[in-house]
Amino acid sequence: MNISIFGLGYVGAVSAGCLSSDGHRVIGVDPNPTKVEMMNAGQSPIIEAGLAEKIARSVELGLIVATSDFRDAIERSALSFVCVATPSLDNGNLDLAATRHVCEQIGTALRDKTGFHSVVMRSSMLPGSMATVVIPTLELFSGRKVGVDLGVCYHPEFLREGTAVDDYYSPPKIVIGESDPLAGDQLAELYAAFAQPLIRTRIEVAEMVKYTDNCWHAMKVAFANEIGTFCRTLGVDGQDVMDIFCKDTKLNISPSYLRPGFAFGGSCLPKDVRALTYKARSLDLELPLLGSLLAANQVHVRNGIRLITAQGRKKVGVLGYSFKSGTDDLREAPMVDVIEHLLGKGYELRIYDRNVNLAALVGANRDYILNRVPHVSCLRVDSMQALLDFADVIVIGNNSPEFADVLDRLRPEQTVVDLARISRLASHGRYQGICW
Repeated sequence: MNISIFGLGYVGAVSAGCLSSDGHRVIGVDPNPTKVEMMNAGQSPIIEAGLAEKIARSVELGLIVATSDFRDAIERSALSFVCVATPSLDNGNLDLAATRHVCEQIGTALRDKTGFHSVVMRSSMLPGSMATVVIPTLELFSGRKVGVDLGVCYHPEFLREGTAVDDYYSPPKIVIGESDPLAGDQLAELYAAFAQPLIRTRIEVAEMVKYTDNCWHAMKVAFANEIGTFCRTLGVDGQDVMDIFCKDTKLNISPSYLRPGFAFGGSCLPKDVRALTYKARSLDLELPLLGSLLAANQVHVRNGIRLITAQGRKKVGVLGYSFKSGTDDLREAPMVDVIEHLLGKGYELRIYDRNVNLAALVGANRDYILNRVPHVSCLRVDSMQALLDFADVIVIGNNSPEFADVLDRLRPEQTVVDLARISRLASHGRYQGICW
C-alpha cells in the first residue's frame, strides 16, 4: 500500500521504518528540511533501537522517500497517517494547531485528487477532537464527505521510547476507531499478519483509550511509589512487597475491579484504606493518591444520589443493597448511604435484596441488619414484583442475576437508574447508567 506519513518525529519515524520494512511504500512529509534530508539519506531522525537499520534498508530499496510537498504526498498515496505533536498549553489543554494545519493541507490536496482516501490520526487527542477539529477541517478544505469519498480513523499508538520497534510488532492491542467500514478495512489490512487482538470501535472510544492507558500507567507508578514510601518508613522492603503483589494475576494485575460501576464497600476495602492512611498520617507521610481513595469513593456515592434525585420522582425502589451481589453483607455498603440520604430528604422507599432478606432471618448479619440499620430494614419488601408495583424510579444497586429482566417488566411511566450495568444500553430518557 502507498502511505503518506505527516510528521517525522517519534511516532512518524517509527511508523515509516516499520511500515516500509513490511513492504509498504512510504512517503514521509515534514516541514523541517533537516528531517527530510536525513530520511532521504537513509538516516533516522530520532534515536531508537533498531530503527536506523530499517530506514536505511528501506531507502536503499526505494520504499521510503521524504518530502515537504504535501500535495505530491497525497497524490501518491491512498492512506495518510498524521503523527504531529499535540503539546500542552499553559493551562493544560492540548495545542491542536499542528493537527489543524496538517488537516488543512491534506484537505486542500484532496480537492485535486480523485478516488477514496483515508486519513488516520495517530496523535494523542482528547475525546471529541476528531469530531470538532479533524473531521470538520478535512471536510471543509477537501469538499469531501466523511463516509462517502473520505475515510477517517483514530488509531492510537502504544509505543514506548527505547522499545518502540518491538512495541510496533508486538503491541498489547491494535485499536481502530473508524468513521466507516471501508476506512477501517483499509487500515486493518496493514495488520493482517499480526497475532495481537485487533479492536474496531467508535472514534471517540479509541480517542479515550490512549488517555485511559496513560493515566492508568501514571497511577501505577504513583501507587507503587507511595507503597514504597510507606514501607521504607516501617523498615519493610517495598520491592519485596510489590514483587509479591504483582504475582497475583487474578485480582491485582488483571481486569478485576476495573469495570465502571458504583462505589466500593464491604468489610475490607474501606477499613484497610482507612487504617493505612491513618498510620501514614501518624508517620507524617504525604501519600496523596492513597489518601484520596475514600474521598473519591464518596464523590461517586454523591454522583449516584444526584442521578437518582434528578429523576424528579419521590417513590424510589432499590433492587440490591448489599455491597455486592451474592452476599448479605451491609457493612459499609454504599447503597445504605444512598438509602439513608433519600430517607432524610423525604423520599418514599422500598428495598429488596433476596440475600439480605434471608440474612435478616438466619444469617450472620442478623444483628447488624436488625439493630444497626433498623430504619433500613423496615423498608424491605419480600419480592421484586412488590417493589416494581410501588416505585416510580427503580435503582439497581448490584448486578444480581435476578434483576436481569427488570427493564422488560417496567410500566411506561417508570424510569431506571442503573448503578451496576445490568444492561448494555447507553443512558437515555427512561434508562440512566451512572458511568455509561
